[in-house]
Amino acid sequence: MGNLKEMAKPCQSLFNWQQEHGDLFSFRLASRHFYVFSHPNLIEQALIKQTDVFEKIYNPKKPTGLELVLGQGLVTSHGNLWKTQRRIIQPVFQKANINTLTPQMIIAGNAMLERWRQLGEGAEVNLSGEMMRLALEVITQTMFSTSVLDKIEQIGPCLDILIRYAGKSILNPWLPPLFIPTPTNLEFKKALAGLDEVIFGIIHQRLNSPLQHNDLLDMLLSARDEKTGERMSDKQLRDEVITIFSAGHETVANLLVWTLYQLARHPEVLSKLREEVESVLQGGSPDVSHLNQLVYTKAIINESMRLRPPIGVMLRKLSKDTEIDGYNLKAGRMALFSIFNLHHHADFWEQPEQFNPDRFLKAENRRFAFMPFGTGERICIGNHFSISESQILLAMIVQHCDLQLLSTEEVKIKMSITLRPEGGVPVRIKWR
Repeated sequence: MGNLKEMAKPCQSLFNWQQEHGDLFSFRLASRHFYVFSHPNLIEQALIKQTDVFEKIYNPKKPTGLELVLGQGLVTSHGNLWKTQRRIIQPVFQKANINTLTPQMIIAGNAMLERWRQLGEGAEVNLSGEMMRLALEVITQTMFSTSVLDKIEQIGPCLDILIRYAGKSILNPWLPPLFIPTPTNLEFKKALAGLDEVIFGIIHQRLNSPLQHNDLLDMLLSARDEKTGERMSDKQLRDEVITIFSAGHETVANLLVWTLYQLARHPEVLSKLREEVESVLQGGSPDVSHLNQLVYTKAIINESMRLRPPIGVMLRKLSKDTEIDGYNLKAGRMALFSIFNLHHHADFWEQPEQFNPDRFLKAENRRFAFMPFGTGERICIGNHFSISESQILLAMIVQHCDLQLLSTEEVKIKMSITLRPEGGVPVRIKWR
């Protein structure tokens, strides 16, 4: 069995093992061997200097992890396919285009605040569900010019099932193949079919519309192969849409939940944030012109991503034997890069367990010590979009609301692939 029992709590186990064994160690789950990297220098050696050795994993005959959900979308594909898809999608996430999308972020934020007002003073909500709904509206409106909030009761449970299963497929070597009709496999297939129904609904709605929207979906539909002139297959189109749809809101939702949770626990930070928001916005709504002025707001978001990175780990596979820092690593084994461990490394962060946004007000070189969006050529394409969205929505929420935690107990981390708060974060809404 190897270390299967300990990996029931992967985030905590990986952190504990680093404290005990150092920044490069290995563990085993039955026949699967993993190397774990938890130091900036090791990250640079592997992901920058040996990119040909530490490859993205994709086996179309036996997909695992997010490949089971996203297929060969931008997050999971590699080689020429990945390069082509990145080139097509990149213009949407350039800074100039992101600036044109901020009004839709504000509309979504105002709609949520209005819905909260209608719940009445002192209403209680779970921030996990609320932020998922908010981020979902932003990503579908900005990227696909549509809304799927009428299907929120279908999408939420489906995504939860799919992400949990994707995590299990990596960490559980005895998970039965999908063609075996176990209850877990049947649940996964039903959830995937439910999400595919939403995704293909978005695509077919656009195909039947005569209007031009100049959004990501239009770009994907008009893209043509340089050699053949053919458009994307329905399967590839689905993979790209579901990748942006899922990754584009899951990570931002978790970021906002953890940030609001930390602010509720640290009133002195919240007070300082409000001073900045009130000074910059002067009672109005945020827009793109305010982003560079919301310096402390961005520092809070960065500190939140340090303490609870939206993605806890990155995974690669060794294509051949290699050597890192004097250690011989074998081909065919998995390399796990722990972003959580990096962000809590005592050699690079003073009092790493303390929530202290001020550390991001200093100009310091944090290359490879702080990488919430990954690093290298495969750094997350939506990093600037996510930061801008989080700044705007966080400013809007704290401008109007006090969110009071309903429990004094510390919220635990639930790590499948993303880092979610276990049980969510229930709060009471008080209006300012």
